Amino acid sequence: MTHKFIITGTDTDIGKTVFSAALMLGLEAVGHTPHYWKPVQSGITDNVDTRRVQKLTNLPDERFLSERYIFSEPLSPHLAAEKDGTKIDVGALQDPTQMPECDGALVIEGAGGLMVPLTRDNLQINVFQKWKAPLILCARTGLGTINHTLLSLEAIWARDIPLKGIVFIGDDNADNIRTISEMSKVKVLGRLPLADDLDDTMLRLLFANNFKIGDFVE
Repeated sequence: MTHKFIITGTDTDIGKTVFSAALMLGLEAVGHTPHYWKPVQSGITDNVDTRRVQKLTNLPDERFLSERYIFSEPLSPHLAAEKDGTKIDVGALQDPTQMPECDGALVIEGAGGLMVPLTRDNLQINVFQKWKAPLILCARTGLGTINHTLLSLEAIWARDIPLKGIVFIGDDNADNIRTISEMSKVKVLGRLPLADDLDDTMLRLLFANNFKIGDFVE
C-alpha cells in the first residue's frame, strides 16, 4: 500500500519542513521507504528545504526527488517566479498519485501557506484539489491559530480535498487545540514541540512520543 501526503500549513514558517522530516522518519520506522518532494521552492539563502530535510533525517540521496521549480527570493511563488523572469506552469506539476517510483510513501511539502498564489491566477490549493492526495494541515499553537486554522479548513472543505488531520507545532496550548478540534471535528494527529539542535535521533524520539504512526498508515 502506498501512502502519499501533502504537508501544508495555515501560514508560512509554521514548521512544515521539520514535521515533514519527522514524518519521514516515522514512516521508515515501521518499514516504509519514504520519499520527499518539494515541487516549488522559494528562497535559497539558507539552502533549499529538500537539503534541510535530508540533513535532519540523514536519509540517502535517492529518497529526495528534485524540485520542479527553485526561485532565488523567499517570496510568494508567483512573485518569486516573476523576479526570476519565469512563470510556474501549473499544468506541468506532476500528480504525485501517478509517481510509481515512490511505492512506499511520499511526503510532499507545499510552498508557504495553503492558499499562496503559484501564478497571478492560480492558488496552490487548486493544485492540491486536482491531485486528491490527503492533506495534513500544520498549524501553530499560539495566538491567532483558531482563526487561521478554521479558515484554512473552510477552504479545504469547500474544495472537497481529502484531509488526514491537523498537526500542531509549537509550545503546548491545550485550549487552542481543544477549541479547534471541537469546532471543526477534524482529527488532531498530534503536536510537534519546538526543539533546538534537531537531528534524526531527536526527531525520531519526538515523533514516537507525540504521534501514533497508525494515524498515518491506517
